[in-house]
Amino acid sequence: MLTAKRVEREKRPGRYRDGIVRGLYLQVGPTGGKSWGLRFERDGRERWLGLGPLSVVDLKMARDRARAARLLLLDGIDPIDHRKAEKAKRAAARAKLFLFREAVELFFNQHEAKWRNRKHRTQFTNTLRQYAFPVLGDMAVAEIDTPAVLRAIEPIWMAKTETASRVRGRIESVLDWCAVRGYRTGDNPARWTGHLSEVLPARGEIKKTVHHPAMPHAEVPGFMAELRKREGVAARALEFVILTAARTGEVIGARWSEVDLGGKIWTVPAGRMKGGKEHRVPLSDRAVELLRALPAEDGNDFVFMGSRPGTGLSNTTLTQVLKRMNHDGITVHGFRSTFRDWASETTNFPNHVVEMALAHAIGDKVEAAYRRGDLAVKRRKLAEAWSGFCASPPPFGAVLPMRRPA
Repeated sequence: MLTAKRVEREKRPGRYRDGIVRGLYLQVGPTGGKSWGLRFERDGRERWLGLGPLSVVDLKMARDRARAARLLLLDGIDPIDHRKAEKAKRAAARAKLFLFREAVELFFNQHEAKWRNRKHRTQFTNTLRQYAFPVLGDMAVAEIDTPAVLRAIEPIWMAKTETASRVRGRIESVLDWCAVRGYRTGDNPARWTGHLSEVLPARGEIKKTVHHPAMPHAEVPGFMAELRKREGVAARALEFVILTAARTGEVIGARWSEVDLGGKIWTVPAGRMKGGKEHRVPLSDRAVELLRALPAEDGNDFVFMGSRPGTGLSNTTLTQVLKRMNHDGITVHGFRSTFRDWASETTNFPNHVVEMALAHAIGDKVEAAYRRGDLAVKRRKLAEAWSGFCASPPPFGAVLPMRRPA
C-alpha cells in the first residue's frame, strides 16, 4: 500500500500499485518525474487514464480522482471518452464567446507578413469592417451560417461585385482559420464552389473585366518626346516605367542596391513583385542613361527620391505627371498593355519572351519546366527595340489626337 512518505521517497523508475483504490498506480519516470495513472479494462482492452503529476495531485487527491473514474465505469462510461467529451464541451463554450471581429484581428496579426504592400494589408481589414462587421462582427464564429454570410455580401454583390467577392473570400479564410483553431466545426458557410455559387451569380456573369486604359502604341513616340522635355524625378520615373514595362510599385520602390549599371541589370526582389518571385530586368541604353543622370542623396537608397529627405516617390506621383500632361484618360499601368500590343503587332519577338519581360506567370506547366532561365539576352534585344521605338519620331503625316489645353 502506498503512503504519503513512500510516495515522496520512491525514486526507482517503475509503477507502484496503491492497494486502496483498484488500478491506481504511482508512476516514476526515468528522470525521476512522478505522476498518477489509473489502469482499467474496457471491452477487453487495457486502458490507462492519466490523473495528473504528483507536483499538483497528492495521494489523497489521486485516490479521489481514481474513485470518480471508477464510478463512471460502474455506470458504463469510459472515463477517457468522458474526459474528451467534457473538453469538447468547454471548447464549444469558449467558441460561443469568440466573436468574428476578434477572429479577424488574430487572423490578420498572424498573416500580416504575407501582404507585400500596405495597401493590401489595410484593404483586408477595412473591407471586413465596412461590409462584414455590421452583420457578423458581434456574432460568435461558431454560430455564423450561410444566411448570415449572405446578409453581409448579398446587398453589395450586384453593385460592387469585385469588392463583394473579395469580402466573401476573406470571410472564408477567417472561418477556415477558426475551424483549424477549434473555434467552429462543420462546412465553411462562405465557401464558393458548390455552395454560394448556387445562389449568387459569378463575377463574369455580372460585369466584364475593365482593363486599365492604355495609350495606342502609335502615340507613344510623340508622348515620350513630350515627356522627356519635362524635368523632375517623377517624369523620369514615369519614363523608366514605360521603358522597362514594369509596374508602378516596382519602380517607385527601386533601390540603388538592386541596380547594376555596368551589367545593365535591375533585379527586383520577390517581396516587391506581384508574383512573389525575383525578377531580373535587362536595361536599355536609354534606361541606364536615365539612371546615371538622376540626383543622389547621402543616406537615401531610393533610385527615384521623394521630396522629403530619405524618402521615395509616392504611389500617385506618376499619375499626377499624366494629369499635368493632359493625359489623364490613360493609366500608368496601361503602358504595360501598350508595350504588349506593340510587341505583338509590330515585332517578331516570341510571345514567351514578351510575357517574361512583363513578369507574367507561365500558364503551361510543361513550358515552365523547360524554360528555367530568364532569357536575358533575348529580353535585352526586346528592351532595346522598345526603347528605340519610344525614341523614334511619329510617322510622317500621322494625325495624333488633340489634348485639351493645360
